[in-house]
Amino acid sequence: MKRTIFYTTSVVVVLSLLFTSCKPSRVWTTKKKEKNERNEPVVYNRPPAPQQSQAPPPRYYNATPLIITPRAGFVMKQDREGKFFHRTPNGLLYWKGYDNRFFLDSYYLKQIRYNNYEYDEWRRYMRSSR
Repeated sequence: MKRTIFYTTSVVVVLSLLFTSCKPSRVWTTKKKEKNERNEPVVYNRPPAPQQSQAPPPRYYNATPLIITPRAGFVMKQDREGKFFHRTPNGLLYWKGYDNRFFLDSYYLKQIRYNNYEYDEWRRYMRSSR
C-alpha cells in the first residue's frame, strides 16, 4: 500500500516537472515598435575613404580552391549520367564527391594556382569519389 502511494506521487511529481519545464523559451511582448516620425531613411555616417597613393595596381592571381563545400545559395545541377556538379560564375566545373564536397575538374588544374597540400588532398579524395 505504501509503495503504490509513493510510486503514484513520484510519477505525478516527475510528470508535472517535465511538463512545466517544457514551456516555450521565447518571450513575447506586446510592445509596439516606434515608427520614424518623418519617414526619412536612416543615414549612417561613414569615415572618409583613404587617399590612394600612386602605387602600381596589385597583381591578381587566379587562386581558386580545389575543393569546395556547399553553402547558402549554392546551386547544384545533375548531368545526363546522374552525376552532380556545380559551375562557378568564373566557369569552373566542380564534381560532387561521396563526402558531400565538390572537387575541381582536372581540366582546370593548369589554369589556377594551388599549394601542394590542397593538391594532395584533392588527388586523394578525387580518386575515391569516382
